[in-house]
Amino acid sequence: MVFPLAHIILWLSSWAWVARSSQIHEEAASSFFERHAISTNATSSTHTNNWAVLVCSSRYWFNYRHMANALGMYRTVKRLGIPDSNIILMLADDASCNSRNKVPGSVYANPGRHLDLYGDNIEVDYRGYEVTVENFIRVLTGRMDSSVPRSKRLLSNERSNVFVYMTGHGGNEFLKFQDNEEISAFDVADAFEQMYQKRRYNELFFMIDTCQANTMYSKLYSPNILAAGSSRQGENSYSHASDSDIGVAVIDEYTHFTLEFMEKINKTSPASMKELFDYVDSRIKNSRPGVRTDLFRRPLDTTRITDFFGGVAQVEIVPPLDSSMAPPGVSSSLAEPPQSLQSKPNSMPSAKAQTTSGNTTWLRLWLGGKTSRAWASITVVGVLAGWVASKK
Repeated sequence: MVFPLAHIILWLSSWAWVARSSQIHEEAASSFFERHAISTNATSSTHTNNWAVLVCSSRYWFNYRHMANALGMYRTVKRLGIPDSNIILMLADDASCNSRNKVPGSVYANPGRHLDLYGDNIEVDYRGYEVTVENFIRVLTGRMDSSVPRSKRLLSNERSNVFVYMTGHGGNEFLKFQDNEEISAFDVADAFEQMYQKRRYNELFFMIDTCQANTMYSKLYSPNILAAGSSRQGENSYSHASDSDIGVAVIDEYTHFTLEFMEKINKTSPASMKELFDYVDSRIKNSRPGVRTDLFRRPLDTTRITDFFGGVAQVEIVPPLDSSMAPPGVSSSLAEPPQSLQSKPNSMPSAKAQTTSGNTTWLRLWLGGKTSRAWASITVVGVLAGWVASKK
């Protein structure tokens, strides 16, 4: 069986077109990921989604302030764009329903009771006796039973920035859970390492408000972790204000000043983590907060607060290779190369540049848009015609 020369040429043209098209798409994909590759001296985050794990580990009415701490953080991250589906809230007790609460169904973080932190729009994922060390570690590491619903899972990935906040009673390298068990600094460090090995975060911010809080991040060893605590080893963390009607302290000092600063922040704010830490340090008088940055790859003055407290995703619109391939309603100007790549109006390109430009233009016209579709159609028709001719 002998194919006519024209059929062979058409078949070779089809093969070359398919091979070159695949190469162009591979080059475009490689270029995209190279532009977004994580470098050791990066100044901006490369995350595409945010998650928050907020833990109040204390029970009983006199620990009202710890619940207010966690709910204050919950309100802040929701206001800045992290949806409930990306927040794991763990409350060891429900002070809002306590019989001693003179304002049933409400939790306030200031004596004036200006803002109800509990409200009508709150989703508690783990409450009461569900708040255990085991469940907390399972949430972080993703080692959950198949029966656990999605709402109780941390479904983060290697492009997620994760904010982990903990508050309660603690001591040197431990935090108590409901006066029944403890989690150690080693447990937290190993859980974060499992997250890193399983690619469950891009960057992680660990904040803890408890006595001797800074000892809880002293054992961390996984990369891309920023940590902050309310007090050094041997120091207590103190409450900020109390309500005479409620009869207990309503918020802790460290969390109060953190939330006070966050009230000035919106989703597009350029404020940095350094500004937050400097503000809190200047306000707290009874303890010495700390920050650990040796595991974190970015400088604090270029790390935005919204990289962890907000839910602003980074999206890039990649223009098509050819204007004829642009979606309906999209201006053909999107298909033009960036201004920085275009020649200056008053400059005359050399003969070599003109030749290269002409070849590139011809290649794009041949490979992309309507021309490529025409060639594909001709190839298919030619192959079919050759096949029919060979059968005769």
